[in-house]
Amino acid sequence: MALETVNWNPPTVLIDGCDTFAKLFRQNCLARGNTIAMREKELGIWRAYSWADYYDRARQVGVALLSLGMKTGDVAAIISEDNKEWVFTDLGTQGIRCVCHGLYPTLQSRQMAFQLNDSQAKVLFVEDEEQLDKFLEQETKLPYLKHVVVYDMEGLRRFSHPKVMSWEAFLALGDEDRARLEVEWDKRIDAGLPEDLAILIYTSGTTGNPKGAQVSNRYILSQADNSPDLPFGPGDEFLTFLPLCHAAERIISVAIPIRYGSVINFAESGETFAKDIQEVAPTAIFAVPRVWEKFYSRINFIMQEGTPLGRKAYNLALRLNEKVQAGGGSFLTRMAAKLTDYAVLRNIRIELGINRTHTILSGAAPISPNLLNWFQTLGVSVQEAYGQTETGIITATVPGQSPIGSVGRAFRGVELKIAEDGEILVRARSNFSGYHNAPEKTDETVLDGWVYTGDIGKLDQNGDLFILDRKKDIIITAGGKNITPSLMENELKFSPYISDAVVIGDKRKFLTALIMIDQENVEKYAQEQRIPFSDYKSLCRNPAIEELIDKEIASVNKGFASVEQVKKFRLIDILLTADDEELTPTMKLKRKVVEEKYGDLIASMY
Repeated sequence: MALETVNWNPPTVLIDGCDTFAKLFRQNCLARGNTIAMREKELGIWRAYSWADYYDRARQVGVALLSLGMKTGDVAAIISEDNKEWVFTDLGTQGIRCVCHGLYPTLQSRQMAFQLNDSQAKVLFVEDEEQLDKFLEQETKLPYLKHVVVYDMEGLRRFSHPKVMSWEAFLALGDEDRARLEVEWDKRIDAGLPEDLAILIYTSGTTGNPKGAQVSNRYILSQADNSPDLPFGPGDEFLTFLPLCHAAERIISVAIPIRYGSVINFAESGETFAKDIQEVAPTAIFAVPRVWEKFYSRINFIMQEGTPLGRKAYNLALRLNEKVQAGGGSFLTRMAAKLTDYAVLRNIRIELGINRTHTILSGAAPISPNLLNWFQTLGVSVQEAYGQTETGIITATVPGQSPIGSVGRAFRGVELKIAEDGEILVRARSNFSGYHNAPEKTDETVLDGWVYTGDIGKLDQNGDLFILDRKKDIIITAGGKNITPSLMENELKFSPYISDAVVIGDKRKFLTALIMIDQENVEKYAQEQRIPFSDYKSLCRNPAIEELIDKEIASVNKGFASVEQVKKFRLIDILLTADDEELTPTMKLKRKVVEEKYGDLIASMY
């Protein structure tokens, strides 16, 4: 399926003579042979898989899909947590010029059904019984779906359904005609075109049904080839834990490793993340700001529980490092900074699993400048990146050059400009190829190759980009003052007691906020202060906890002008998860949904 971006032809991208991602995958896997490509934990032991394993299993998937009659441009979908089967399926699907559609495993069955019908997926790969149940709930509403493959059959050994088969049975489908089908596999790869649709990535659907962004081979190759703008390459070890259906994680854990030969390590689960990162000690990590906020909170509480001497040593080490990094300090100061870094900060980096990390990449949401400063002082380089599903990652900060608070400079092959109303426009070799089945939405978003991002920003004299806010989220108070709520929200989230915040105030006399507390840290505080509570709701409604959050907000308010300060707040007393409609799959509060659902709570503040 060849596609073309409206009124603009982006340049073809070649990597080592390959103009499609499947060609690059085949070439590099065969060249790397038995060197390690990935690791996955099985029964507590990290098991390694080579590039030869990666290619052989992906080809098995492709051959099995061919045996099911999949034609060029047909769609296969995956709903699963990250695992080796996910990437085998992804590359096997792309290898036969079919389209891989990843779905967030937290989707409800009706949300899954909408996407599957929109993409017209013919085959669905599900992780386990939980995900299979979603298909069974919606089966009669899925006319295009012909086959369902289950990765993990635990609890399903006696289950039988005409459309459902195990992963093992699926892989065996091509056995009888394997020689012919493997020839067809190579022919399909050879026939691939740069503008062929390779993957579908659906937006989170904050203001309506999600849209399927069409991603071509050109897009993936351009994102795989972003070094040195992103300092990842051969020898790097990644920990893969964010959903692979997210554009950025797909780039970091699939495209870049295949390009450079980096190794990916699949985290066992969200619950074991802290242990997994310690064991892997990755050299580079990509995550959203909430992960980095948790890192800071964890160390903050360790220090609170530590000895007075330990706290003094920690604070001294941070001060010395900060002074040296700023270019100041005598010879003795620099030596003292090295000593305290080794004796104190190195142990913190080991505790967090970032002792080997040369680069932390943060993206998908704004991050507090205070948090960036803390990591920098800790001795770890943090690069903030910017992009969207529709463009890929297109900027990143330059260590030592880009100012704190910016998202850096445009990559090779990327044009940036600011529209008259402040909206950021992007034209890049990684531009998406339009929205699936939604030409009118594509026309609203892309004009002459320029993607209208919906973000408000500015460029400084060095080309560093600053994101101010989402265009639709800018608050205009009753007094006519324009407020960018994300600035206040990011500073509030720097507090170890605040997990997320939504600032309210459009057409109102003053700003207020809805606060989601950090359950773990606030519960710990309550236990230490002997504040009684029985559950999350009672914790949020306790006056002592409200006073705690009030003090945190008052502290943040000091850094803002009076009109920009939060005057009142309310706590959301429901423990939200990615399954709830208020949160995106990447755990960001949906502003419009929150404002509608908690309208009465907001009204009580005015």
